[in-house]
Amino acid sequence: MKKIDRFTVIQFIFVILGATLGVIYLPVIWHALWENPSILLNNALVDSIIGAIVFYILSLFVVKRIMNAISQIENQLSQKNPFYILMGTLGMIIGLILATLISTVLFRTPYLITNLILPALLMITFGYLGFLLGTNKLNDWRKIFRVSLRKSSSALNNSANRSKSVKILDTNILIDGRIYEVAKTGFIEGTLLVPKFVLYELQYIADSADSQKRIRGRRGLDILNKLQTEKIMPIEITDQDYSNVKEVDSKLIKLAKDFNGSIITNDYNLNKVIQFQKVNVLNINELANSLKPRFVPGEHLEVMILKKGTERSQGVAFLDDGTMVVVEEGKNHLNERLSVEVTSSIQTDAGKMIFARIDDK
Repeated sequence: MKKIDRFTVIQFIFVILGATLGVIYLPVIWHALWENPSILLNNALVDSIIGAIVFYILSLFVVKRIMNAISQIENQLSQKNPFYILMGTLGMIIGLILATLISTVLFRTPYLITNLILPALLMITFGYLGFLLGTNKLNDWRKIFRVSLRKSSSALNNSANRSKSVKILDTNILIDGRIYEVAKTGFIEGTLLVPKFVLYELQYIADSADSQKRIRGRRGLDILNKLQTEKIMPIEITDQDYSNVKEVDSKLIKLAKDFNGSIITNDYNLNKVIQFQKVNVLNINELANSLKPRFVPGEHLEVMILKKGTERSQGVAFLDDGTMVVVEEGKNHLNERLSVEVTSSIQTDAGKMIFARIDDK
C-alpha cells in the first residue's frame, strides 16, 4: 500500500470512529450541560458530524506517528522467522479472546470508564501479554510441536525429519571458509543455522584494529553472504540468545541442545567440550584428515625439504594438502627436491604425520 493511501485509510478509520462515538456519547454530554437540549443539536446526524470533525482534527496530529509506529513494527517483523510471527499472533489472539470474555460484563454498565475505556485497556494489555508469551517461549513451543509431530508421524516422516536436521555454524568455521566448499558438494544435509551472537562476534572481529583480525572477520562475513546469495542449501539466522551466558562457545552448546542440532566447527578445544556435553559435533578438520591420501611403508614421494626437524638430522617437508613429512638425514638437503621412501605414518589430533628416508641412489 502506498504511503498516501495508508494515510487516507487511517484518517478514514478515525472519522468513522469519531462519528460512531459522537452518536453514542454526545447525547450524554448535551444532557449533562442542559436539562433539555435543543433537538437541532441533540440528534444522530449532528452528533455523528461533530464526532467525525473532532476525530478528523485529532487525526492530523497522530496519524503520522501511527504510521511511523506501523513501519517500525513491519521492519521488526520482517526480520523474524515465520514461527516467531505465528506464535506471537496465536498468543495475541488468545489474549484478546480472554479480554473480550472478561469485558462482556463491563459492556453492560452505564459508565464510560467501565464500558469503553476499561475494556480497551484490558484488550491492549492481554493482547500484548499473549504476544510476549507466544514469542518468549519459542524453544518450549518448538519442543512441544516436535514431540507432537514425533508421536503422530510415520517412520517415513521421521526419516525425512532427520534429513532436515539443524547444523549450527560457529565463528571459526565461517572464518575458515571451507564450509562453503563442503556445502557445495551436497554432503551436508538439513538447514545451516547461524546465531546472531556469532554474527556480532564476526562483526567485532571485522572492525578490529588488528589488520589480520579484520581480514579474518571480513572473510567470515563474505562466506556467510555467499552461502545466502547462492542458496546452496537452506540457511537461517536465529536471534535466539542467552543473556545469562557470556561465552559464545557455551551459547552454541545450549543452542544445539535447544534445537536438537549439531555444531559444525574446526576448533579442537571446542570439539572436546562439545563431546563432553553430549552434543553432536561435526569437525571439518577431522573430515579433511579422513580424506587425505593414505601412504603405506615402501611408497615413494617427491618432496622439498623446507626446514630442519626437531631431532637429530631430520628435515621437514610438506605435501600439497599440508601433511608434514619428516625425512631422516634431510637436514643437509634444505631447499632441495628429493625422492623419499615412506617408513611409517601416524594420525594425530593435529593431522597426519609421515616419516620417510631418502631413497638410496
